[in-house]
Amino acid sequence: MHNATAAAEHGGRRRAAVLGSPIAHSLSPVLHRAAYEELGLTGWTYDRFEVDEAALPGFLGGLGSEWAGLSLTMPLKRAVIPLLDEVSETAASVEAVNTVVFEADGRRVGDNTDIPGIVGALREHGIEQVDSAAILGAGATASSALAALARICTGEVVVYVRNEARAAEMRQWGERLDIEVRTADWADATRALHAPLVIATTPAGATDALSGAVPERPATLFDVLYHPWPTDLAARWSAYGGAVVSGLDLLVHQAVLQVEQMTGRVPGPLGAMRRAGEKALADR
Repeated sequence: MHNATAAAEHGGRRRAAVLGSPIAHSLSPVLHRAAYEELGLTGWTYDRFEVDEAALPGFLGGLGSEWAGLSLTMPLKRAVIPLLDEVSETAASVEAVNTVVFEADGRRVGDNTDIPGIVGALREHGIEQVDSAAILGAGATASSALAALARICTGEVVVYVRNEARAAEMRQWGERLDIEVRTADWADATRALHAPLVIATTPAGATDALSGAVPERPATLFDVLYHPWPTDLAARWSAYGGAVVSGLDLLVHQAVLQVEQMTGRVPGPLGAMRRAGEKALADR
């Protein structure tokens, strides 16, 4: 409860924020502010700042003791690591930090809540374990997806990628995370749709061409996008009766873990945060 002590020192005033570039469309302020409201943390504020790799050391160096923590998005998740005093095993496993908590003694501790966020979002939809899975794409989210699957998948993960360099990278992540990874060409991506769990980590529009190949009885699709929603693939998947986990599910689950770490209040208000996120997306 170090942050409760710190809050008392600052007359209840505490600060947190999300950093990244670009940052204007981040939903993090909506989610975190909803949590503070629900928890009655009236002195807490949560902002967003446009910060790139070059500006990050200076930004961190200028923060006062009223700061509780930071959420980090692209391109800062790796750049922040050398600037921290400690990095959790989870974050180190994928060389990506999305959460920084400032301890009472000033130490900066980095963690990754995307990985348990993926696991939590799947669990909420009744998926505790799968015997195999497929990942579409090999971008930044794919390594976090792989790390999450290392916790819940008992067999092989097939990753569908567009080029051999990315394929080699994903196989290396598999070795590091101790999970069986096979890579396949993006041209064969329709095969992925028959897996018990499909995680789409691609940018908007990338999976649209696959939607016509959704099987008659699809299993579970986890699509990390949330705006615009649903994607063509998610819409078709739902229409065929498959379970769909959305990017908003991931966003809310990773954010609630951040709120818990920064405020020391457990459990965080998942429901209130999701409602705030849904409303913000509807308003867009």
